[in-house]
Amino acid sequence: MAAPVQGEPGYVLHRRPYRETSLLVDVLTLNHGRLGLVARGANSARSPLKAQLQPFQPLLLDWQGRSDLKTLVQLEVRDGPAPKGTVALYSGLYLNELLQRLVPEGDPLPELFACYIDSLHALADTTDVEPVLRRFEMAFAQALGYGFDWGWVTDLGREVEPRGYYCYDPGQGILAHPTPETRLQSLAGDTLLGLAAGDYGSADSRRLAKRVMRVLVDHLLQGRPLHSRSLFHKG
Repeated sequence: MAAPVQGEPGYVLHRRPYRETSLLVDVLTLNHGRLGLVARGANSARSPLKAQLQPFQPLLLDWQGRSDLKTLVQLEVRDGPAPKGTVALYSGLYLNELLQRLVPEGDPLPELFACYIDSLHALADTTDVEPVLRRFEMAFAQALGYGFDWGWVTDLGREVEPRGYYCYDPGQGILAHPTPETRLQSLAGDTLLGLAAGDYGSADSRRLAKRVMRVLVDHLLQGRPLHSRSLFHKG
């Protein structure tokens, strides 16, 4: 039998009712990656777990079990910031859905876990969410093997030229020449170099980075909808 896990740092990504009185909880953890936990009795009126198993709440988790679906034994709630305001909340839910839908189960990604915590801190402290989202998406792409350098032209093997125009392909990064599958073209070199230097503040940088990340996320989702996107249109 697999050894019980105790005191594992983690966050709730999503939860839903399971059987009569339990919850099925998707969590992101530091050392065990994303996994599913059954919280027995947590959906009953008397259980404190229902209030504790909330998104964005830092937790220390204990679980046990041999199957892919483990059983939550107990948890400890820790202090931590949470997104403030409607747009920040929707942004946090977007991060959670990306992690829940696209991170492979049981694959530890400690750098992405740390970036997620940093993003929650930033969402709790700013009303300008777009730079936070774009930086997280870049870390997310890197963790899943789709990382790229804004300032490097993959098919030419050299740096982006400020006066040049380029393409983006999810599997190859920034390109000088489009492939038949290339969806994004005419990306300005000076804007790409600004992003490479960490500029997510200018209007051009924001617009270009958002377009590129939309294409990447859509590619990873393979046509499946991302439900959190609709929240921004409703808000």
